[in-house]
Amino acid sequence: MDIRTESEKYEAERLFPFAMLSMNSRGRLAYEEKCSIRTEFQRDRDRIIHSKAFRRLKHKTQVFIAPEGDHFRTRLTHTLEVAQLARTLARALRLNEDLVEAIALAHDLGHTPFGHTGESILNKLNPRGFTHTDQSLRVVDFLESHERRKGLNLTYEVREGIMNHSGERVSETLEGQIIKYADRIAYINHDIDDAIRAGIISEEDLPADCVEILGYSHGNRINTMISDLIETNYGKNQLQMSPLIGEMTNKLRDFMFEEVYFNKNAKSEEGKAEHVITVLFNYYRNNSNRLPSDHLALYRDDDYSLEDIICDYIAGMTDRYIVNLFQELFIPKPWK
Repeated sequence: MDIRTESEKYEAERLFPFAMLSMNSRGRLAYEEKCSIRTEFQRDRDRIIHSKAFRRLKHKTQVFIAPEGDHFRTRLTHTLEVAQLARTLARALRLNEDLVEAIALAHDLGHTPFGHTGESILNKLNPRGFTHTDQSLRVVDFLESHERRKGLNLTYEVREGIMNHSGERVSETLEGQIIKYADRIAYINHDIDDAIRAGIISEEDLPADCVEILGYSHGNRINTMISDLIETNYGKNQLQMSPLIGEMTNKLRDFMFEEVYFNKNAKSEEGKAEHVITVLFNYYRNNSNRLPSDHLALYRDDDYSLEDIICDYIAGMTDRYIVNLFQELFIPKPWK
């Protein structure tokens, strides 16, 4: 019994004509026989969830470095919130929910320890530069390699969605475009929640016109943004917010950059984070033989600079791992 074929038939019958059907995927970097149970995008989703890089997200910073409170977001909980919002949009807009979920779960796999602070530091240290978007693709294409396969060998559509989930880039598929909106809606709203919990801002500090139009609570604001995207784009081969909701969403985002992301109290540990990453980067540049052998083994048949190899190693670390490693290498231990 070929369940995959039945699932592909169901997609073709149910989804709108401009949805990306799994049967029409442009394929993988290396050919593989198709699964008899799962569609191509379901298979990608499963590979991502079972990857080591996905598991490490639970100990990587979202906004606040090394928060002690149990309820602050991590990069993993952010990823799950993005996936949930994206699936809601895809289901309502009759687009491919499996493709959306796979992109959402992988979109931040390349994030560094200490969040965007770590990304900025590695971008300065590596002559070739560094972005978490490019690194996320590098993770799924190369760094998650094992003896049977180079990388996760994901489909073109998932890889393309990862590459174009942020910044000025626009995905070729509506499913990929959904991730950009879901990512922004998630981080704006959950970062407000975390910033209020941390005492950086209060609910009363939020722009009054944004609150009046988008909603007076975390859930109401998310519902307004998601509902607007569905109502504005249902049955259409496009994805955009209505002018008013888009304007208020962007204004709320600008407020967060000014009052939270660049806030001195919220970023009080950034100097320490920069010191830790810089010292470790220079240490391995001068002592490349101290890099783990299993990490170095990845590059036997590929031509990469030492700085790229070090960036890959450091970017893959969790917050607590890099702190423990720094202590082990540079902090004297007491005699017992």
